Amino acid sequence: MNNNLEPFQIDNKWGYKDQKRLEVIEPKFDYARNFSEGLAAVKINDKWGCINQTGGEVIPFWFDKADSFSEGLARVKVGSKWGYIDKNKKMVIPLQFDWAGNFADRVVPIQVGDKSGYIDHSGEIVIPLQFDRAYSFSDGLAAVKINDKWGYIDKKGRVVTEPHFDEADNFSEGVARIKLGSKWGYIDKKGQVFIQPQFNEADSFSNGMARVKVDEDERYIDVMGDFMW
Repeated sequence: MNNNLEPFQIDNKWGYKDQKRLEVIEPKFDYARNFSEGLAAVKINDKWGCINQTGGEVIPFWFDKADSFSEGLARVKVGSKWGYIDKNKKMVIPLQFDWAGNFADRVVPIQVGDKSGYIDHSGEIVIPLQFDRAYSFSDGLAAVKINDKWGYIDKKGRVVTEPHFDEADNFSEGVARIKLGSKWGYIDKKGQVFIQPQFNEADSFSNGMARVKVDEDERYIDVMGDFMW
């Protein structure tokens, strides 16, 4: 499957180009997401559906919101509720959640009322609804919010890093960005701060580097926290 097509915009319409910047799907959508697992969610006249790499409609434009496929399922919204469809247009997990994330590590965060937990591909709750917020798993850990502070849990729902951060994000390349007060830094999977919170802004690591902002200056650091440029 070709997931290398990139959305582009011209005259308020979205289409797709290949890696050579050649148009593959003409701009005719009101919005277009990235391809994932061979399909892309696109918007026409306030409704969302999914297309294949040639622009053919695969999932009809039934939904108020839709996202990219992940582990064979895509989150969709009708009215105020979220559920999940498969690539055969089947609603495999009914519309019932007030918020829903994307699948990773075979589970996904969902929210009912003011509490979040995790379900599996069958829609069964695998980690109870007990968190104020919850993010998708990455590297076997997930950021969760408890009493206005963020920490991390493992796949069994056990707290492995006590909630004491003001903000937290997914792990990438074995580290995660966290915020204490007004400054961002980074922790390892043991929950140890190894790059002290000192940045006004900080991105997740990619290819061994991360963009950070010191005062008004944008810089790049390596995984040791040293400035690269």
